[in-house]
Amino acid sequence: MILIDDIWISTEPFDMRASPDSCLARVLLVFGEARPHHGYIFSNKRGNRIKVLVHDGFGIWLAARHLHQGKLTWAKVWQGERVELNIEQLIAFVIDLPWHQVGENNSISVL
Repeated sequence: MILIDDIWISTEPFDMRASPDSCLARVLLVFGEARPHHGYIFSNKRGNRIKVLVHDGFGIWLAARHLHQGKLTWAKVWQGERVELNIEQLIAFVIDLPWHQVGENNSISVL
């Protein structure tokens, strides 16, 4: 089991042919460092492929996903170079729901 404390999305498109070392170099460029137990998600321009790089404290894991139909709802460049997701947003992202509308910032409460 790989422990992931925080998950981040890069808003810039990424070449899905990249090796694990190239993905790690991109993490260092965009996020400044690869922190233990953090996950970093990248997508191609079309939004139908993603790569997830996770630093487990000893090394890195790289996973890829390819959608054969449709595309994922991706972070926008105006949100910054990187966006942090909470667990609810990550679950919504993976099943292709509007993840940016999930969480405390978009809650409804009684005044």
